[in-house]
Amino acid sequence: MVVKVYGPAYGCPKRVLVCLIEKQIEFETVDVDLIKGEHKEPDFLKLQPFGVVPVIQDGDYTLYESRAIIRYYAEKYREQGTELLGKTIEERGVVEQWLEVEAHNFQPPIYNLVMNVLFAPIQGVPSDTKAVQESDEKIAKVLDIYEERLSKAKYLAGDFFSLADLSHLPFGHYLVNQTGRGNLVRERKHVSAWWDNISNRPSWKKVVHEYKYIV
Repeated sequence: MVVKVYGPAYGCPKRVLVCLIEKQIEFETVDVDLIKGEHKEPDFLKLQPFGVVPVIQDGDYTLYESRAIIRYYAEKYREQGTELLGKTIEERGVVEQWLEVEAHNFQPPIYNLVMNVLFAPIQGVPSDTKAVQESDEKIAKVLDIYEERLSKAKYLAGDFFSLADLSHLPFGHYLVNQTGRGNLVRERKHVSAWWDNISNRPSWKKVVHEYKYIV
């Protein structure tokens, strides 16, 4: 069965798309227009009761939450495509550690930034300048920690590309290319080199080219 991925135009679904490409898994996409409120329609809520993307359908199996999905496919197809979990239990632990860092420290301030800088104008609501300033400060502090880590390792989990790096791509792209804050990455030598490395992977280039961001 071909995997269906809902909501390819947005950040979190792109986390799933790049994982599927790295794992050489066939998929198709289903557009969901969040601005028009399609994620709150009854048919979609049957798939995702919280009304957010992504959702995947794999035959009769349905799963939501992007990081749960990428963990699932990285494990299910471990012997296929790119190894994204590490070769030992210790490496897996470090991958999981940095996945949690991405989820709880990296994405939240960038998400707030994106909502205020990119989506607020589309929705015709004023941007919260205080929230923007606080987000900038939080992102800078997080990237200082990344700079220290990446001065000692090529990738976040060590010397191999993993889910920990992959998971940063969708909102890292927003930060570098669409919010006018690429300097937060470029001012940090090792973070900048890491970003150039992971964002130039063919899988990510394909996602950005074929499944363009809504903004």
